[in-house]
Amino acid sequence: MPIGPARMPLMDHLGELRRRLTIIFVSLFIAAAVMYVGTPAIIEILKMPIASYLPKGEELAVLTALGGFSLRFKVAMYAAVVICAPLILWQFLAFFLPALKPNERKWVVPTIFVGTFLFVVGIVFCYFIILDPAFNWLTSQSAAIGQIVPDAENYIRIILLFEIAFGIAFELPMVIFYLIVFNIVPYRFFRENWRVVYIVLMLICAMVTPDASPVTMFFMFAAMVVLYEVSLLLSRLVLAKRIQKQKQEESLELAPTETE
Repeated sequence: MPIGPARMPLMDHLGELRRRLTIIFVSLFIAAAVMYVGTPAIIEILKMPIASYLPKGEELAVLTALGGFSLRFKVAMYAAVVICAPLILWQFLAFFLPALKPNERKWVVPTIFVGTFLFVVGIVFCYFIILDPAFNWLTSQSAAIGQIVPDAENYIRIILLFEIAFGIAFELPMVIFYLIVFNIVPYRFFRENWRVVYIVLMLICAMVTPDASPVTMFFMFAAMVVLYEVSLLLSRLVLAKRIQKQKQEESLELAPTETE
């Protein structure tokens, strides 16, 4: 797809942004229309990890006349976002691409592939690891109060929120990596302040987990800590020379000056 020049009048920049947003919205609309047809199969797949937590002999219940349409539309939109994720990421990166330096542009294509890969890994991790203990905790809390009505819209909405939350959370390594690569935040800061970072990650996990379950928060926190350490390791390997140079410069600055 064409990339605009680095220098353009403000209105041309706004026109470029509108063009790329139009491409995103049209792509999402087409993908959602296609996925709407297959939403019953998608819903069956989504509820597989939580099937044991449905009341015995019951299926998900649609409680309103428009409930089925609303649910299928939401599922189709979420599926469209996942499918169009590489295109969406490319459109945003292509808008800022002219402002990047030549040595920075080489990271654009890897960013699209890595960002999409991490998002999918987060979704898969949530599907196979998180949903089962999360619904176990949720249903145990509700069962102590009364009978659970398996509302299809509510159940699927919670599942989708879990999936999107973990998909976005798994983008952490890419964010940390680029903060270091573009020298926005030095490697030393992340390495020496790991305790502060861990506390911040814990607070983020407490805010973004849809069920506020300690089990879910622990799993997300553990995954994000691992991803954080992996991102630092990759940054150290890729930028070994720069990091070594920074250490040498800092040691020279701290060294006592020789008296004449």
